Amino acid sequence: QVHIVESGGGLVQPGGSLRLSCAASGSLFSIIAMGWYRQAPGKQRELVATITNSGSTYYTDSVLGRFTISRDNVKSTVYLQMNSLKPEDTAVYYCRGSYTGSREYWGQGTQVTVSS
Repeated sequence: QVHIVESGGGLVQPGGSLRLSCAASGSLFSIIAMGWYRQAPGKQRELVATITNSGSTYYTDSVLGRFTISRDNVKSTVYLQMNSLKPEDTAVYYCRGSYTGSREYWGQGTQVTVSS
């Protein structure tokens, strides 16, 4: 049974930083890539960043240079370090695990609010 659990969200002032964590359990050897997505009120869910098993990363343009995705294989955890946060980064952030066999699993989401 696969479980994806996010943590680390919260309220932060513009220009501040947060680090999100995504812990995966179950079928760890079947993981192909992990990704962070976000969904703001009234908007569609969008891709933020991904990291593959080989360590290749991808960032959407709006977070390039501000966010960093990384992983700790020992802890089976993926992180999203978010710096220079802006109000438009406010959203529920979701972690997605892509597994062999075209399987995908999502976490429950964690709220990030950037406001003064």
